[in-house]
Amino acid sequence: MGLRLSVALACALALGGCSTVKGWFDGGKDEPNEPAPLTDITPSVEVTRLWSASAGKGEGRIGARQGPAVADGRVYAAALKGGVRALDLQTGKTVWHHESDLLISGGPGVGDGLVVAGGLDGEVIALDAATGEEKWTAKIPAEIVAAPTIGLGSVFVHSADGRVTALDAASGERRWFWTHEPPALTLRGNDAVSLGPGFVFVGNDDGSVTALSATDGHSLWSLPVAQPEGRTELDRVADVDGTPILDGTTLYATSFKKQTLAIDAPSGRPVWVSSEGGVGRLGLGSDRLLVSDPTGNVHALDKSNGASLWKQPALERRNLTGPVVQGDYAVVGDFDGYLHWLKLENGELAARTRLSGKALRGAPVVVDGVLVAQDVDGEVAAYRLGQ
Repeated sequence: MGLRLSVALACALALGGCSTVKGWFDGGKDEPNEPAPLTDITPSVEVTRLWSASAGKGEGRIGARQGPAVADGRVYAAALKGGVRALDLQTGKTVWHHESDLLISGGPGVGDGLVVAGGLDGEVIALDAATGEEKWTAKIPAEIVAAPTIGLGSVFVHSADGRVTALDAASGERRWFWTHEPPALTLRGNDAVSLGPGFVFVGNDDGSVTALSATDGHSLWSLPVAQPEGRTELDRVADVDGTPILDGTTLYATSFKKQTLAIDAPSGRPVWVSSEGGVGRLGLGSDRLLVSDPTGNVHALDKSNGASLWKQPALERRNLTGPVVQGDYAVVGDFDGYLHWLKLENGELAARTRLSGKALRGAPVVVDGVLVAQDVDGEVAAYRLGQ
């Protein structure tokens, strides 16, 4: 347990100098360990900040990778201390604020008229998305650092112990739970589950992805995205800590062990595997996947076969967020509060702006052409291109 907590703490405290788990401990004696300096670029696209707002006192160094959720013209944001807020997507004006004494670390997630967030002590709170009024509360026997997922009549909570719990969306009553024993050593954090027709897809700390029945939680299939191989526990770290992405009938998942897998979701049959991967979320374009690897390279992979389309190494060791697609650009955040826009066609750096001087850990989200990001201090900002 002590070793596991050490790695969790290392992840939470990690700044840009981290490249691999090994590097966190030995200082990377044989390799440069400083974040790549930012070089001057000539912006090829204009980035306009629409607004910024505070969600409260943010996650700081707990490593939750907390981020906003966006739906129906509203941004829903939470902070460790500060409750949950609904903001207008275009103006940032507060629509409602639900105050809470809970240490909110997971989410929020939004769907089916609910906004749901989780706490460090396992609390789950569901709010009316329209008004912020509390609908119900529940309790999970582990901390929650992933946004709950809402759909199929349930709220699915992926807690930090690897368990998935399905709660009735109307009452919060537990319907079922599924457990998956984590390895002795894992990275700090996990992410939300994703849903398909009758399916719940879960990324696991042992490097696998599992499909569960949404009805009763029994396992339908499970596949390794990367094998947890190596001589030591550190070498075997292979977490799938980003939400698997379902695109049509294909599921994509990526592992800290720098491997990405495409799977036929209904059958669990592997379609292709790529030797590029990362610990965070994948970005999805019309014909490509975007991934930031543990070293800080950003990759584009052909969605149909996993072939590498380009690699951008200029942001190495800047502890990047998972990528997101905004128009013709991939966007990542870094440890120093910068957002970087890369051309989807070739990975060339196209623009850069700084949200704040605090780290960006959670992947930004893009809805209706507006990118929204949140730093670890609870600051939320929205950006549009070309204005």
